[in-house]
Amino acid sequence: MEQYSVRLESFEGPMELLMHLIEKNKIDIYDIPIAELTEQYIEYLDQFREFNLDIASEFLVMAATLLQIKSRMMLPKPVKVSEDQDVEDPRQELIQRILEYRRYKEVSNVLEDMQAKQERYFTRQPMELPVHHLPPDNLSMKDLLHAFNNVLAMHRELKIPDALVEPEEYTVSEKMELILSLLNSNGGKVKFEEAFSCGNRSELITTFLAVLELIKLKTIKVWQQDRFSDIYISIRVGEN
Repeated sequence: MEQYSVRLESFEGPMELLMHLIEKNKIDIYDIPIAELTEQYIEYLDQFREFNLDIASEFLVMAATLLQIKSRMMLPKPVKVSEDQDVEDPRQELIQRILEYRRYKEVSNVLEDMQAKQERYFTRQPMELPVHHLPPDNLSMKDLLHAFNNVLAMHRELKIPDALVEPEEYTVSEKMELILSLLNSNGGKVKFEEAFSCGNRSELITTFLAVLELIKLKTIKVWQQDRFSDIYISIRVGEN
């Protein structure tokens, strides 16, 4: 003999069952056909009784509430005393409860999605590591500017004037040639500050611009062996 199985959907509470019926029948929450909704709700509870399943008291309370609203809807509407007087809709309290429940479910779904994504990751408190065990990343522009500011500060301490009586003009191309000449005469590598050994503020800035241009052209590289160690300029050899 062929066996059949009937599966009943489970709901956490009466409000979830109401939302299911409203969405299933595409009912306008603001204009609920209370008689139709009540019949479907009670029909669902009858399915529980048919399979001898216990019905939570909160589901029965909601059934009684729906029947009460249905009976109030069937009563004749009171005559308005004036045009400004509003007749209370028996469904209004139920509508507010359904709207609040829908907002709650929307927020709950968002939080569940966030929790599901977070469960895929494991976090821990940051660990303190010795500085010398932290290899530096590629030297950033921020680090390079910081190094140049240190050079300017050192020259201010030496009281090198910001301007001369007869200011000399410096070009980036000339400083590029001087930097390459300095590198070639020192085995292809010098400390960053050695490229700024002399000059006023204008000359130092021009030299820094020359360094940036050579980096852009991939003629030189500026690097650091370890974080907080000396910064070096070197000629690129056989590098892309």
